[in-house]
Amino acid sequence: MARKTGWEFPIYVMVCLALSGYFAFSAIQGPLGVVTRVETEASMTRLSRTRDALAADVATLSNKTERLSDSYLDLDLLDERARSVLGYMRTDDLAIR
Repeated sequence: MARKTGWEFPIYVMVCLALSGYFAFSAIQGPLGVVTRVETEASMTRLSRTRDALAADVATLSNKTERLSDSYLDLDLLDERARSVLGYMRTDDLAIR
């Protein structure tokens, strides 16, 4: 009968520990890990806030565009935009610097 050297069990334990360490590291830091999930959720939250802010801006600009269209002309808005963009003033306006 052949004599065993006793290295089988320590090698088995080291392989099991290495695999366990690899899977633990992958579960935390890997592409499907906990850290990546937290970063993705934070990014989703930030992007949804940006989307909501942009939707509000689009709604505001859509309202102004509708108010300046040919079918519905808001004279107050037209006067405000002309003063702002072109720098026009009325004769009865007061300019304070």
